[in-house]
Amino acid sequence: MFEATTILSYRGEFEGKKYAVIGGDGQVTFGNCVLKANATKIRTLYHGKILSGFAGSTADAFSLFDMFERILEGRKGDLVRSVLEFSKEWRKDKYLRKLEAMMIVLNKDSIYILSGTGDVVEPEDGKIAAIGSGGNYALSSARALDKFSTLAPKNIVEESLKIAGDLCIYTNTNIKILELE
Repeated sequence: MFEATTILSYRGEFEGKKYAVIGGDGQVTFGNCVLKANATKIRTLYHGKILSGFAGSTADAFSLFDMFERILEGRKGDLVRSVLEFSKEWRKDKYLRKLEAMMIVLNKDSIYILSGTGDVVEPEDGKIAAIGSGGNYALSSARALDKFSTLAPKNIVEESLKIAGDLCIYTNTNIKILELE
């Protein structure tokens, strides 16, 4: 578990349309100090068709983003094939296996968590995934809001991240969100 951030993603249908949403807080910590409160830990990939976010070491995460983006380009945006190839390369490379970062990648059809050991995990519900120190708070909130409310996907992500920000000392409520409609 990283004492770093909270990233939450949601993939599904709402009012007859497919959505993919990812959000993250802006807090960067070093030990018990907040270094930055407005960092951006989410981004779009492959011509704005893939959403991604990271938790963990910033430098390590950018290395992983670069590698994943290269693979994604080579696979012409095929998320499933890119995730599998990425995992294979991650496990083979001695340097990459030591990186302290996790990623979530998603589009309107698929969602995956990429662990720091090269594992690829598709969430059990195929819909909601979270990483980082506040990930479990955000995940619980998002599942409840998804089940018992009529909120739009973007609102589910935003409200769940606010709840995580209220509970986790490594997460703030300076939230950024990206969405594919």
